[in-house]
Amino acid sequence: MTPPPDLAARQRALVAALVAGGEVPAGFDAAAVRATTAALRRKRAGEVAARWPFLAASYGDAWVPTFAAWAASRPPNGSLRDGWDFALAAGDTLPGLAREELAAREAEYAYDGESAPVPRRRGLLSRLRRR
Repeated sequence: MTPPPDLAARQRALVAALVAGGEVPAGFDAAAVRATTAALRRKRAGEVAARWPFLAASYGDAWVPTFAAWAASRPPNGSLRDGWDFALAAGDTLPGLAREELAAREAEYAYDGESAPVPRRRGLLSRLRRR
């Protein structure tokens, strides 16, 4: 059964408020939505830190607030891509170990900044070079 159009629109608006910096829709407790948003950003920062440990460690205690500020207007795209996008956004200010971690990811995955990263086919290429 498909929800009524107004319900679907309200659900989309709530999700946008929770994860992508959208306005809190009418009829929802703004304080509760903001608290939930903060909790979701902390969780997201933790997931990225698990996938990108040197990136997160490079920021120390500032990791969660720094990542949360960056993520405030960006919907989640998975921990690999979120970490990659965060690292690219840091540019020249990216700390040394995080820069090495990014280089390792670039060697392991192909990422165009638009679609999900895909593993590089290193095994096939190295076999072809040996022939």
